[in-house]
Amino acid sequence: MKYKPTIGLEIHIELATKSKMFCSCLNNPDETEPNKNICPVCTAQPGVLPVINKEAVKKVIKTALVLNCKIENKSFFERKNYFYPDLPKGYQISQFTAPLSRNGYLELSNKKIRIERIHLEEDTGKLIHPEGADHSLVDLNRAGVPLMELVTEPDINTGVEAREFIKELQTILRYIDASEANMEKGQMRCEVNISIAKQGAKKLGTKVEIKNLNSIKSVEKSIDFEVIRQTKVLDDGGEVIQETRGWHDKKEITFSQREKESSHDYRYFPEPDLPPLDLDDKFLNEIKAEIPELPAQKKQRFRDEYSLPEKEIDLYTSQKDLGEYFEKTASELRRWALDKKPELKGNEKELLKLVKLGSNYIATDLQSLLKGSEFKEEKFKITPENFAEFLAMIYTGEISSKIAKMVLKEMFEKGGDPSQIIADKGLEQITDTGEIEEAVKQVIKDNPKPAEDYKKGKESVLQFLVGQTMAITKGKAKPETVIKLLKKILK
Repeated sequence: MKYKPTIGLEIHIELATKSKMFCSCLNNPDETEPNKNICPVCTAQPGVLPVINKEAVKKVIKTALVLNCKIENKSFFERKNYFYPDLPKGYQISQFTAPLSRNGYLELSNKKIRIERIHLEEDTGKLIHPEGADHSLVDLNRAGVPLMELVTEPDINTGVEAREFIKELQTILRYIDASEANMEKGQMRCEVNISIAKQGAKKLGTKVEIKNLNSIKSVEKSIDFEVIRQTKVLDDGGEVIQETRGWHDKKEITFSQREKESSHDYRYFPEPDLPPLDLDDKFLNEIKAEIPELPAQKKQRFRDEYSLPEKEIDLYTSQKDLGEYFEKTASELRRWALDKKPELKGNEKELLKLVKLGSNYIATDLQSLLKGSEFKEEKFKITPENFAEFLAMIYTGEISSKIAKMVLKEMFEKGGDPSQIIADKGLEQITDTGEIEEAVKQVIKDNPKPAEDYKKGKESVLQFLVGQTMAITKGKAKPETVIKLLKKILK
């Protein structure tokens, strides 16, 4: 490439606290009624005083610790002055001079992205623009929600790297319960700072900011578009101007919004209504003790403990709830094996085979039923106990793979015990060998050519005859028995 892109990200994350940043109003991202969760503090009525949300401070510090940041023991809030219709005070309480943390990093698969700072502020409200109307409406439910801002160093060079950084950050935030970080709900919003310069140039190009990107896809695509746009400007002999640009999702283009402000335009000064923060080691150590197992640690443990395929490990670490569900199911399977199959005690190889069977069903059949939606155990109708019982029935050959698919679908839609579903729907396995033999003879009679081809040595047709027999028995025959009888009779 003729030019080298240099990219930094500014990521705003709404924290998962019960109340807002400086008042006791409910912090509920799912609220649909406008202006329901508001009070004199978050609507900036005269004479009100803010109070710092301790839980929000803890969540920022926990995030900073996980991302290898240096925690600043002394920190304070400032007023960031600018006018916008959904900012009731005419300023935002934020941090600039003394953020809560600095100088961290996040390790990606192929490089380390440095983090310049992570600080705490409050969110603004939301403007609603009714289609065809000559006015806009203001919803202040979001005003005052705790907002964490993470600023990276300009270490990113491609849209793919930006995507990987955001996905990894999202996963970490969910693990430590800092935020759901759902971009579609506005819980995580991203701004891209991007410049391009000739390869080998010592000085960076002119920085352009792309504002309010609300999906990982739009971050990646906007970077790709902007690299092409700036390249064309320079190739045509023009100059890239420092500005703020928006992103048009449908047209997949950036567009100019305004010339970029500098930090001095905001006239930062210390917030007079809030005391400075003085964080002692005892407080920081309490937060450190709350840090759970992180995605990278879980990946390694899943490799060591379960020897699963990398694709399945990625699935379980990227979806925390699904990973926990898998481990609960694995635990139930081991309990069943030691209870009902004492001969498996100490046979780690066979126990692992059983657990891998469960993982395969979760990663394939269950994902197919979920149709791309994220797994949430509280909304899921199959308990780990029932899922383990279902898998045990497959393992012991009580049900065929065809019956298993029917039972799993029923469990997914209505819940319930697999044994009961099988009994209610008459799906019990045929154990009468004579009945299966009659079905096999009927299939041979109805398909003389494949039967003759098999006798002549064409073994591949056997699978067709097995399939026909399973169809006649409605999937209730044991495939191994069908194969055995077919070979015997055809011989």
